[in-house]
Amino acid sequence: MSQDPRTNTVDGVLRRSAAKFPDRTALTFDGRSRSYRDLDDAVTRAAGHLLALGLQPGDRVAAYGTNSDAYVIGFLACARAGLVHVPVNYALKGEELTYLVSQSGARAVLVDPALRGTLDSVRENLAIEHVLPLRDADGSLLELSGTGEVPALEPQAASTDLVQLLYTSGTTSKPKGAMMTHGALVHEYVSSVIALGLSAEDNPLVCMPLYHSAGMHVFTIPYLSVGATVNLMAAPDIPEILRRIEAEKIGSLFLAPTVWVPLANHPDLETRDLSSLTKAQYGASIMPVTVLNRLRERYPNLGFYNCFGQSEIGPLATVLQPDEHEARPSSCGRAVFFVETRVVDAEGNDVPDGESGEVLYRSPQLCQGYWENPEATAEAFRDGWFHSGDLVTRDAEGFITVVDRIKDVINTGGILVASREVEDAVYTHPAVAEVAVIGTPDEKWIEAITAVVVLREDHEPVTAEALIGHVKERIAPFKVPKNIQFVDALPRNQSGKLLKRELRTGA
Repeated sequence: MSQDPRTNTVDGVLRRSAAKFPDRTALTFDGRSRSYRDLDDAVTRAAGHLLALGLQPGDRVAAYGTNSDAYVIGFLACARAGLVHVPVNYALKGEELTYLVSQSGARAVLVDPALRGTLDSVRENLAIEHVLPLRDADGSLLELSGTGEVPALEPQAASTDLVQLLYTSGTTSKPKGAMMTHGALVHEYVSSVIALGLSAEDNPLVCMPLYHSAGMHVFTIPYLSVGATVNLMAAPDIPEILRRIEAEKIGSLFLAPTVWVPLANHPDLETRDLSSLTKAQYGASIMPVTVLNRLRERYPNLGFYNCFGQSEIGPLATVLQPDEHEARPSSCGRAVFFVETRVVDAEGNDVPDGESGEVLYRSPQLCQGYWENPEATAEAFRDGWFHSGDLVTRDAEGFITVVDRIKDVINTGGILVASREVEDAVYTHPAVAEVAVIGTPDEKWIEAITAVVVLREDHEPVTAEALIGHVKERIAPFKVPKNIQFVDALPRNQSGKLLKRELRTGA
């Protein structure tokens, strides 16, 4: 078919960069590097191979693998072939894996050979027709994309076509597949470039999971859109991250707070030269202000960006820029270029500045709804706005501060308490490495505030009584935890989001 000249597709982002920067290095991984021309050709070959399998535009293709150049090629090849990419958390197995692949209706799975056994263990429960190794195997997508003639593919997708089912993290319920179009994601890429000041000279290191929207859609593809060299790592290994920053003069690094926190305490910081690093982004969960301030004091020339949003908006909705941190260290910033916000009460009325309410969005970045879930779609899209489920405050200048997920607010004795506020108070104790605050059933209080705490190994241990006493000095009595539970680790998904539902189930 003849493509509308106004069409804007995800793979078109790469095509334009390949035309402008053909010989510049686009992507590095595990000792391999590809120029923009080579990457664009590889994507076209891979797209041609997927279509040769009999897959049709609109078919879903699940991707079950860790970060690699093959994973990036697989996503962009699906986009170029008009297929709908379904990124799957590589930690999933059993019923969780079965649910995502089945619910999406995937006809094919791109899989790392190391995960093939896990996929095969549930294969009989799946209706998939094709399983193709991503890499490290004969006939892998990486191998097929690397050599041979570059086919002349006819355009397969329009701006309004789906390109990805971006499943929510499922922290409170089963994951829902946010239906992302090519146009929505390209709008989000523009917002990312503007809000984060992405540049071709940044030399970014990308190590957070690419199945998660931030790693792929806030950094990898936006950086490819500006002609940067994207340096990929399979996983966020802290000593290796610090080594590579020094050795390769990395200039930009995005990490979830769950990685920034242990990195801030890592002994290798004393010996590594991080002077090349000028941009540090964090997001996907709440960064403890005490940890953020510690990093900002230690590296005064390093610009920190707080990135906030959710899968359904691609995911970037707001950004707090470096020069805004001093006055508002706990804020997640203001709406990005293509996002409009409101903050409303339970009846849908705008709340005054400084009062808490649910943040709503209007944006061309938004998903079309949830895959085969019209009830959830109708609940989220109401009265001309998308309802986020996040409880926030907004000041007169438009700066948003997250209070909590609405479902994480605790009703204790008829008073609503934001778990984040209690967590911030607990974090001020030097013995605390991580904390999650939840409400547990209580006959007297309805919900008792309970802090689940991981202690630092390099600090003197602290008792529950001492920790409660410490918190009492910092917040109102009704917000102080009634119970302290010490654990070795908090349950999180691979993108770093805390799974409070698991804590509530086990409490």
